[in-house]
Amino acid sequence: MRPDSGLFYGWRVVAACFVVACFAWGLGLFGSSVYLQAVTSLHGWAVSEVASAITLFFLVGAAVQRIVGRSIDRWGPRPVMFLGALSMASGVALIGQVSAPWQLYPCFVLIGIGWSTLSTTGISATVAPWFERHQGRSITLAIMGASVGAILGVPLLLLALRRLGLSQGLIAAGVVAVAMLLPLILFVLRFRGPAELGLHRDGDIPLATSSAGPAHPVVAAPANRRPLLWSAAAGFAFGLTVQIGFITHHIALAEPLLGRSGAGVLVSATGVTAFAGRLILARIVDGVRVRRLAILVMLMQAAALAAIAVSPTVPVLIGASLIYGYGIGHITTLGPVVVRREFGAAAFGATYGAAATAIQLTSSFGPVLFGVLRDAFGSYGPCLAVAAITTLAGAASLFAGGRTVSQRSRQVAVQPPSTS
Repeated sequence: MRPDSGLFYGWRVVAACFVVACFAWGLGLFGSSVYLQAVTSLHGWAVSEVASAITLFFLVGAAVQRIVGRSIDRWGPRPVMFLGALSMASGVALIGQVSAPWQLYPCFVLIGIGWSTLSTTGISATVAPWFERHQGRSITLAIMGASVGAILGVPLLLLALRRLGLSQGLIAAGVVAVAMLLPLILFVLRFRGPAELGLHRDGDIPLATSSAGPAHPVVAAPANRRPLLWSAAAGFAFGLTVQIGFITHHIALAEPLLGRSGAGVLVSATGVTAFAGRLILARIVDGVRVRRLAILVMLMQAAALAAIAVSPTVPVLIGASLIYGYGIGHITTLGPVVVRREFGAAAFGATYGAAATAIQLTSSFGPVLFGVLRDAFGSYGPCLAVAAITTLAGAASLFAGGRTVSQRSRQVAVQPPSTS
């Protein structure tokens, strides 16, 4: 576990969080599209009614983000993620037992608690204390499990429901999640940071004695902390509102053109492009301006949404979905990376937890927004047009905050060297 004896323990933490992300996104975010389609088909309930219950899942997750961040900062990830894994598995299993729409709400409350602890905030706060030079790469690689959750999670859930039925299929999914996650959480995520092992961040550089500064100097200062944090929160809130709504409704949106099996394949292919996007991001993230990269990706996603709205044909749907999917990995990952880059590692869980609360409170309305607009207009075209405009608003917010970063960087650059 020491630098001269092989693998730095922080990379084991990243690997464990990768598996956690597979289940969090597979059963949570991407699984929601399966639950929406399966429950409405089986019971004949309105899309907007089921989407409202799914929205509660995101609202609950958002409401406890700051608590999750602070708890991991204080007690470490093991007790927090242990509770989250049990909660998510229980909620998923119970969805198959409902017989009335109101019964969906407590199921998605449990999934929301699990989502808050096992997704971006929980993973980022777990990984952040272990790295400095590889801060962006480590978080990106950990959250890359989300793409695997999309690639494998949706087809496996659909297969389980087809072979076992809704009730038994979702119980099986919950049991598998518990069996895979609890050992990793208990035996790998038992340390809060490298100091407990007598190590330093990245496994080789004693920060207190190193003559080199951090690879990316912190730009947050008392004068610009609020604009930095809340421009990032607003930008990613808009982007993720659309992203979560699109993912939740992706099967329902694609099924009229591709059929149920074809829609499932497209969702998986979208996950493949998201995975490719994260692979590329992992290689470049520590050497680029992350705000600027997020803006470019949002512009690309807005164009893809507009294309489907204007021309809802099979080739456009497939091509635009794959393009949009490439950006899914970036937007999900870059939120914590931007905050980590601009604010540093100190109390990262609490800092990002505050931003994540705003991001998820806003983005939790994505599924119901898509559902209400679809029911109101009778198709997804107008809904996707609104989604494209909302994504552009997110890019504009990030751009405005980026000007604050540039001004702060220029001020640091012109400061005379200290003579003390």
